[in-house]
Amino acid sequence: MSIEKHDLLHELPESKEAIHHLKTSNNHFAKLFDEYHELDHAVHRIETGVETTSDEYLEDQKKTRLNLKDQLYTMIREHEASLAG
Repeated sequence: MSIEKHDLLHELPESKEAIHHLKTSNNHFAKLFDEYHELDHAVHRIETGVETTSDEYLEDQKKTRLNLKDQLYTMIREHEASLAG
């Protein structure tokens, strides 16, 4: 099984400019973005065996990561829609 990182810039390359703009102009987005990437890195370390935890802890971390990603995705799409007119 291939372990995949879930970096937002790789998953949403078409939104690179919006992500950059939001990171520099929206403190709430920047905070969520940093939390997401720290959590993604932690999950990746667990999945690759660098760190060990319980399966329950890993699943909780994945759920939290997904929730953060949903919030970030919504903010990105709202920003892009505001630019479109």
